[in-house]
Amino acid sequence: MTDTPPDRLSSNPRSPFFDEEKLARGIGIRFKERERHDVEEYCLSEGWIRVALGKKVDRKGNPLTIKYSGPVEAWYERPADGAGDAVAVDES
Repeated sequence: MTDTPPDRLSSNPRSPFFDEEKLARGIGIRFKERERHDVEEYCLSEGWIRVALGKKVDRKGNPLTIKYSGPVEAWYERPADGAGDAVAVDES
């Protein structure tokens, strides 16, 4: 079983694609061969990301976003709890 992030994930708590546990592990995003750290939402299967549009907000205080299309790659930056806890034993 591979440890891959979900197909779609959002950092907005009001979104149906918000998942705090997965976001806590850290998600790395590569969009068009460049790592991005400003992604608000992504979708791997449809090939797009949403990025905040500067400091602009709508009348409800939510950041305005712009959608970019292209190849998207995602990965976890930290292992899951319990994974990688094996300790190497020195038998010398």
